[in-house]
Amino acid sequence: MAPPNATTTPMPHDPDAERLVLGTIMTDRRTLNDVRDLLTPECFYDPFNRAVFEAILAIDARGESPDMVMVTNEMKKKDGQTDFLRIAQTGTCHTSDIYQHAALLHDKEKRRRFIEIGMTLQARAFSESDDIVDILAETEDSLKSLFQSAKGNIFTIRDAIKGVTEQMSLNASDDRPLTGTPTGFSRIDSRSGGLQRSDLVVIAADTSSGKTSLAIAFTLSAAKYGHGVAFYSMEMKKEQIAARMIAIESGVSASDIMYNKLSQEQFEQIDTGIGKIYDKPVYFDDRSTSNIDTILASIRTMKLKYDIAGAVVDYLQILSVNMKGSNTEQQMGEAARRLKNLAKELDIWIVALSQLNRDNINPVPTLARLRASGQIAEAADVVMLIYRPELYGKYYPDPFQNADTQGTAMIDIAKGRNIGLMKFLVRFDARTTHFMEMDAAFAPARAVEEEPF
Repeated sequence: MAPPNATTTPMPHDPDAERLVLGTIMTDRRTLNDVRDLLTPECFYDPFNRAVFEAILAIDARGESPDMVMVTNEMKKKDGQTDFLRIAQTGTCHTSDIYQHAALLHDKEKRRRFIEIGMTLQARAFSESDDIVDILAETEDSLKSLFQSAKGNIFTIRDAIKGVTEQMSLNASDDRPLTGTPTGFSRIDSRSGGLQRSDLVVIAADTSSGKTSLAIAFTLSAAKYGHGVAFYSMEMKKEQIAARMIAIESGVSASDIMYNKLSQEQFEQIDTGIGKIYDKPVYFDDRSTSNIDTILASIRTMKLKYDIAGAVVDYLQILSVNMKGSNTEQQMGEAARRLKNLAKELDIWIVALSQLNRDNINPVPTLARLRASGQIAEAADVVMLIYRPELYGKYYPDPFQNADTQGTAMIDIAKGRNIGLMKFLVRFDARTTHFMEMDAAFAPARAVEEEPF
């Protein structure tokens, strides 16, 4: 059977699928992430559609949303005669299953490449000017390159073992660096290596026990080491969070900073505190809401624009998850899973705060008290529980029962995938809402640690 004649037989392509994919992406930005690893500009056979997709990628790389107007403006930078009507017509196309149509375009592009390689091989076979061994080698290289991009994230056990041995060598070094983002707490960092990329860390506690304060402490520690952090709070404005950060660095309470007349001495303290954090890589998005989709999209943008190391989401129970017919537990589990998946995809850590169900008889926090969902703990890599017995007029559990409860708190790593379980005491300054490491003056109790399994 003779091969198709390139001048008479059209190459494999599907213009309807091209329009469906482009229209869906321009209508719903989130769908680009579903097919990002599958599509390239070459997957679009129509030159106009290819130009549209290239414009979409350029807009997305800036962290902006590639809707029809943005795409038109981007294309006009290269061609002032861009047909907005055609873009608008493409924008009306939409599919609820973009992946299957993107996979079709991916398949068509590979078939076109097969045909091109075959035609080149046929032409060179008729010519005796090339050595057949060279023809064979170059053809094999061309065929192998077709699927190299698909293998970019595929590794063997040999690759994995190499990574383990490299980590072992680092661990054996006396001056080994942390593998993650420093938290500012030596007991956490020595066990976990800091906040690790791809991890979902849940901080859980009763109301007003210091969840946000601990997350802010992590954020400040990260930023001081140059690790960018995006902070999302559904309860506090960016100014209130910034005031808490200034309070930690200055010693002047956030309430005084925000609402009271300050003395000259306080102004000087605050000025010194501001100087310590003014240019640190901490980011807020005023457009973010309690909608999980909006927050996920914003985190992607922060990663693209600022290459953040992590994000803080305060807090899970207030997130809005679009799952019709589902209960609160399912929604919270879905939110946690999506945050975990995003952390892994973007190679960042995410700290998510969570409320606990109240237990006035025994307020010591446990995993079972995670409000609305045990699925949160399942999705998390690490769960940290905060306990401040002075809020309830109670004492610490064993083995800290003799420790002073005033101005202290217990951090309980109740789940630690790969790092094990651990409990230890820290100091807490309620006036500045500042968690600090325990020092000798507070006679720290022995930490309780369990190895990971």
